[in-house]
Amino acid sequence: MRIVIVGAGEVGYHVAERLSKEQHDVVVVDVDRSRLDYVETHIDVAVVEGSGVNPVVLEEAGIDSAGLLLAVTSIDEVNLVVCMAVPARPDLVKVARVSNPDFYREGDALHPSRFGVDVLINPERELAVETFRLLQSTAATDLAVFAGGAVQLIGLTVLEGAPVVGRTLGELQVASQNRSLLAVAVERGGETIIPDGSTRLRARDHVYVVATEEEIPTALELSGHALTELRRVLIAGPSREAFYLARLLDQHGVHGTILVSDPEMAREFAERLEHTLILQGDATDVELMEFEGAAETDAFVALTEEDEANIISSLVARDLGVRQIITLVNRTDYLPLARRIGLETAVSPRISAANAILRYVRRGSVNRVAVFKDSDAEVISFQVSEDSPLINRPLEEVDFPDHAILAAIVHGDDVTIPRGADRLQVGDEAIVFALADAVSAVTMLFPS
Repeated sequence: MRIVIVGAGEVGYHVAERLSKEQHDVVVVDVDRSRLDYVETHIDVAVVEGSGVNPVVLEEAGIDSAGLLLAVTSIDEVNLVVCMAVPARPDLVKVARVSNPDFYREGDALHPSRFGVDVLINPERELAVETFRLLQSTAATDLAVFAGGAVQLIGLTVLEGAPVVGRTLGELQVASQNRSLLAVAVERGGETIIPDGSTRLRARDHVYVVATEEEIPTALELSGHALTELRRVLIAGPSREAFYLARLLDQHGVHGTILVSDPEMAREFAERLEHTLILQGDATDVELMEFEGAAETDAFVALTEEDEANIISSLVARDLGVRQIITLVNRTDYLPLARRIGLETAVSPRISAANAILRYVRRGSVNRVAVFKDSDAEVISFQVSEDSPLINRPLEEVDFPDHAILAAIVHGDDVTIPRGADRLQVGDEAIVFALADAVSAVTMLFPS
């Protein structure tokens, strides 16, 4: 599929990188030559210099033969005008990155349907939702939810002394006889591997586990983490992400406090968030964090617009003994750094946006897609059609692609962590974990 991406910033670059690895014909458009040079140097895509609101530039990018237009610059109005500049076609999906909440009001004069937009992506709100789910799962570093929450894929760091340390996955499976829990990937030394029964787990391994909702506590316990109740959350702001997260916490009965250094922004947040405590102050100030009782909160979330401030304030919170810390990181090269210095749970707007966007790249049998920071992996939910070559065949007889694993099968209200004798049926939801080089081969097994 030809995909035209307008905007070569963090979101545009990351999505282009992901899609190019899957052999899509990707063209990136931007007015900034230096950004395009960086894109061209690092990933295998075509680039066009110019404004995406210019029909001539879009024509040069091949919009006439494209199946997907992604307008993902940092300016809402530009993204909307880009979509307006392209006539509607039944074979073209137009996606716009829009952060302003005014565009999401039903019946509003600014509603995006008036601009010819098919899909709105709000990275800040997507990130807030992801952050809230991570807060609910305490020790999770990554989280993706499928089948209405019945199946979850959770990323966990194995702690020293955890019950799984030194044991193979085969041994653990025999010991537990648990058909609701499966380790689908292990990240070790910067490499993500699809494990088998002989894979022996080590302390500090980062393990991706697929489990039913009921078995998440078991996954936490096996990896050495204790369960905690979420009652109070301290947030470093201001940002749109902080605003959206505060609203989510309030809706779920969790007490939220936001630290805002700018007096004017503090007043604005106080006016818009009636049930959230807004305090003027800097989260990198150790004395202030101590005075405000950071150590007594259940979690600290750094959501300012500056990566450096987020990292420093998170380190302050860790030093004060906060149990759960989540750090917003925009820059790609800071993500592995955050984990190396002990900030295990980092969130990224570009990852959140990519998760939302990829759903529309994999149309047809695909229900949901999730990608992960620091990894080339994806987890994809497929609707099994009658044309799938996997129908009614024992999985042990299926030549499943390398670097991929069928992680779960949802049949009606039943969730199965599959074994060799299990079979897929028409209408099932198949949840697959795959590295980037296996996605195309996996997708061919699930035609729409």
